[in-house]
Amino acid sequence: MGHLDHAAFGWLTPVLSYAMACIGAALGLRCTVRALDATGRSRRNWLLTAASAIGTGIWTMHFVAMLGFGVTGTDVRFDVPLTILSLLIAIAVVGVGVFAVGHGGDRGRSLLIGGLTTGIGVASMHYMGMAALRLHGRVTYDPVLVALSVGIAVVAATAALWAALNIHAPTAVALASLVMGAAVTSMHYTGMFAVEVEVVPSTAGLPGVTAMQFIFPLAVGLGSYLFITSAFVALSPTAKERAAYASAERLTEPDERAVDVAPPGFRTQSPEGDPGEGTTHTRTGHGPPSYAYPAGPVDTGPARS
Repeated sequence: MGHLDHAAFGWLTPVLSYAMACIGAALGLRCTVRALDATGRSRRNWLLTAASAIGTGIWTMHFVAMLGFGVTGTDVRFDVPLTILSLLIAIAVVGVGVFAVGHGGDRGRSLLIGGLTTGIGVASMHYMGMAALRLHGRVTYDPVLVALSVGIAVVAATAALWAALNIHAPTAVALASLVMGAAVTSMHYTGMFAVEVEVVPSTAGLPGVTAMQFIFPLAVGLGSYLFITSAFVALSPTAKERAAYASAERLTEPDERAVDVAPPGFRTQSPEGDPGEGTTHTRTGHGPPSYAYPAGPVDTGPARS
């Protein structure tokens, strides 16, 4: 058996892969929240963006982690068509789950179907990406750890979709994204610990490309897309959030346009105590209110002799 190294660059690749999972989850959840507040074509577009974000984030997480993967006694290459197919599978299957939640009438059933479908999509992407490996040897898997990794993927996907349905505040979405990122990364490394490689020494060349030739540039490009897009979407409030902010401002902001107007037929008394000439007194700001008196002769009390 060949010795497997899952972190050839130390903590760099695990930390970066976790960051990619969190960014993809944050963007996907934020877009799903927006989709649930929209209708028609707008809802469809937001759900498509959510599916592409979550699928791309999971794919990027997987292959950033694979940059640190190595096997003693053999080189490692990647089949390009299968690698790209794994990305498309991630987006497509995650999209089915996201649309099930976005358009489902019964939330409980939609969440169950969406979580199961999305989780299977995450696992399918992982093992399709592993199928793209090319090395001198035979790859086998521990079935117990494989089943555990699929279970983690389903639980992580269901929790993420539940968060999208029930948590709308940006801070809560960010916390949910951290949890989902941890769950997806755990699923990846659980699946990787299930791998066993029986190395068969050979001097023949391997088909495919190295991680630095293909995976690294593509992962950097997709990672940059996720970061920029998620920052833009996260910083722009939804319609409900804008309405809530506006309502809060109206409740806390003093109304400088308030006026006190004497009713018709009333006149005000001047500060010196003399009645005015039937003028109407108005007040702006927060000064003391004036006192209104009936128009006409003012009764100043009994005349003194």
